[in-house]
Amino acid sequence: MIAHHSRVNHYLYRRLKIQAPNIGKNNWQKEQPLNNLLAVKEKLQTTLDKIQSNGDGSPVTNLKLDKTLVAEIEQITEELEGLNPNLYPLVHAPTLLQGTWRLIYSTAREIRSLDSLPLGLKVGKVYQAIDVANKSFFNLAFVKHPLGLVSGYVKITATFEPAKADGSPLPDKRINVYFDKRYLSIAKIVGIQTPQLNPFKVVQARSPQGRIPSLDITYLDETFRIGRGGDGSLFVLVKANDISEFHC
Repeated sequence: MIAHHSRVNHYLYRRLKIQAPNIGKNNWQKEQPLNNLLAVKEKLQTTLDKIQSNGDGSPVTNLKLDKTLVAEIEQITEELEGLNPNLYPLVHAPTLLQGTWRLIYSTAREIRSLDSLPLGLKVGKVYQAIDVANKSFFNLAFVKHPLGLVSGYVKITATFEPAKADGSPLPDKRINVYFDKRYLSIAKIVGIQTPQLNPFKVVQARSPQGRIPSLDITYLDETFRIGRGGDGSLFVLVKANDISEFHC
C-alpha cells in the first residue's frame, strides 16, 4: 500500500509539475493585452499631461506643439485605438458615453480657433456632456480675461444618432451630429455676477453646408475617450465628475 501511494504521489507530482507552467502561461497570455493597453494609455496620458503648460485645464491643440511631438501623439493615439476594449461602443457599450467629458487635446479647426479669441479672452476648460437616453449633448467652453475683467462661456447644443460607418452592416462606432443652438454668455464682469447677460445671445448653430457632421468613437473605456471627426480631426477626452464652473 505504501509503495502504491508512493507511485501515485510521484505521478501526481509529475503531472502538476508539467501543468503548472502551462497554467501560468495561460494567465500571462490573458493579462498581456490588458497590460499593453494600460501601458499605452498611461503613456498617452503622461505625454498629454506634460504639454498642459497653462495649468488651467484648457485643451492643447497641435498648433501649439512641435511637429515631431504632434506626430508622436498621433502614433501613441493610433496604438491605443488598436487596443480599444470596446470595438463596437454604440452596440455593446453605449452607457460608457453617458456623463461629462473634458477635452484635453484636439487637432480640430473649431478647437484651434479658440486659441485666438477677441478682446484678449482666453479659453479655459472645454466640456462635453452627453445624455445617451435622449441622444443629445452640449459642448461648453469657458472663457475669461487674464486680468479677471470678464468671464463667461460658449455653449452649443446638439442631438446625435448612430450611423453606419463605410462598409459596416450595422451602426457600431459612428454618430451623425445635428447642431441646434449656440449660447453666448457673460457670467461675471470684474467678479460681479451678471445674470442678465447669461446668456446675452442665442443663435442657431449651423452645420457645415452640404454635409452632416459625423464622429467616430475610436477608443472608449470608463475614463478615457478618443474620437475622430469626419475630416480626420482628433479629439481626446477624459471623464469628468461635474462642471463646477457652470454652476457658479
